[in-house]
Amino acid sequence: MTTIAEPKAPEAPALGLHDDLSNEAYHADKTSLSSSGARALLPPSCPARFRYDQDHPQPAKKTFDLGNAAHKTVLGNGPDLEVVPGARWDTSKAKAHIAEIRERGGIPLKDHEMQMVNEMAEAIRRHPLASALLEPAFGAPEQSGFWIDGPTGIRRRVRFDWLPSIQSGRLIIPDYKTTADASSEAFQKALDNYGYNCQAAWYEEAAQALGLGDQTTELLFIVQEKTAPYLVNVVGLDFFAREIGRAKNRASIEIFADCQRRGVWPGYADDNPNYLALPGWAENRDKEIYL
Repeated sequence: MTTIAEPKAPEAPALGLHDDLSNEAYHADKTSLSSSGARALLPPSCPARFRYDQDHPQPAKKTFDLGNAAHKTVLGNGPDLEVVPGARWDTSKAKAHIAEIRERGGIPLKDHEMQMVNEMAEAIRRHPLASALLEPAFGAPEQSGFWIDGPTGIRRRVRFDWLPSIQSGRLIIPDYKTTADASSEAFQKALDNYGYNCQAAWYEEAAQALGLGDQTTELLFIVQEKTAPYLVNVVGLDFFAREIGRAKNRASIEIFADCQRRGVWPGYADDNPNYLALPGWAENRDKEIYL
């Protein structure tokens, strides 16, 4: 169990919608709970892991660079992209150049990587549905929102990849993701692995709480492959996926509120052991052979 004295937090962003809040300022607010934070409070993670990761942000990783760069070229907002010349990045000169770019908050890319993310953006523009959902004339990227959760009183937050600027009618919120396999079968597994149904429910609730939409609001995932021809799949979720997402979000919110109130962020098994069975498939196999 991790017990932490709450440090004096920087001034939290005001409640409501922000169209000019930096990504750094958004993530620096430890007083509010985000969708990704909510998922990190539930198994297989735990509150202690969530809180440690909050207090020890991870530095930029090369593995995330291409996805973040694609977000910039597709959505038109994000860190600066800069090509580091040369095929080798292990020289002293290249390492210094890369460090300088990261120090400025930019993303270093090789020449072929810059070409790739530009081609990904072009593939999005050619896709009839994805391009309509991300039409620059009818929306804006990277919009942040903060609101109070009614049942618990905690602050919640959201950062929309893209927020349409419709004045009437049903609100459809697109969320852009890059992946190795954009097929529906592969993304169905990702829904469970990464809790994307929880994200969809969170964003839809956020839109309602911020007065942007009503109960008909829907989030659609724009999923794009990172290899040519950069195929695109636009995916929505069914009723039960959303209901399960909402229920898991509510469980996370209650955990966060309790941890905030007590100043205690539990680990995996602080008071009693966790008694485990074999995985179902292993138990069935060994019972058949040995029992």
